Amino acid sequence: MTRRMIGLLPRPTWKQIVVSLLIAGLGLLASRALSQVNQDITLMYAEYTLGATELAHISADVIRFRTTIIRALEAQTRQDFERITSSLPDQRARIQHSIDRYAAASLRVSRSGRSEEDDLHAVKESLDAYFQAYSKTMLLMTQMWTAATPTEAAALRTQAEHHAADNAGPKLIQVSLALDRLLETVADVAKDMRDEGTQTLRETSSTLIVGSLLIAALNLFLGRSPEPGRPAESPVSGSGNGETVLTPRRVKQEYADPALRQN
Repeated sequence: MTRRMIGLLPRPTWKQIVVSLLIAGLGLLASRALSQVNQDITLMYAEYTLGATELAHISADVIRFRTTIIRALEAQTRQDFERITSSLPDQRARIQHSIDRYAAASLRVSRSGRSEEDDLHAVKESLDAYFQAYSKTMLLMTQMWTAATPTEAAALRTQAEHHAADNAGPKLIQVSLALDRLLETVADVAKDMRDEGTQTLRETSSTLIVGSLLIAALNLFLGRSPEPGRPAESPVSGSGNGETVLTPRRVKQEYADPALRQN
């Protein structure tokens, strides 16, 4: 029965096939454009919004790390010094983990030429230099608590404070500047992705408008051709008094048929 019903369906004309293909093509184009925009939005959130948040956490952790060192320099007893500095390894590991997690994302280059990979490398170098300076400060402080005389301990404390201010301090500023540059690059890359998505939507919208107008025009001008008109036949009807009305067609029939002529 299904085959019979399918056989009863009218076969589409080539004009209908063309219109149907255009509609299907426009639908496929719109679907691909929306899918690409959705992918870009997901990428911007997963790698750039969260990435910028991760960089902000790194900056806050570095400041917290610096504050811990200053508190350690001000400690009055060895126990306070060890208690304060006990959290430094965990803070450093958290900073390094955040850097590694951001580096695992897909790093890009903006249209202006700013490279996330290069800026991230600069952040890593500045952090390594700062941690080396911090290690030197901690070494001086550890030697201070094991000094043989109070004079030697005071000299080591002063040396550690100067080293923290004159050496580690500028290196911390370099870390902050490198993080700022990386954040600016992230913003540029995210802006490029937004512009690409906007351009894709505009091009797709224009294509859909033009395609819709084209389909409307094809529907109007390439529709089914009207069937040729049949010649109208005047009915033969009786008049009110029962006489037959002779039409041109009946006259021709009478001349052609002898039986009609006799009548």
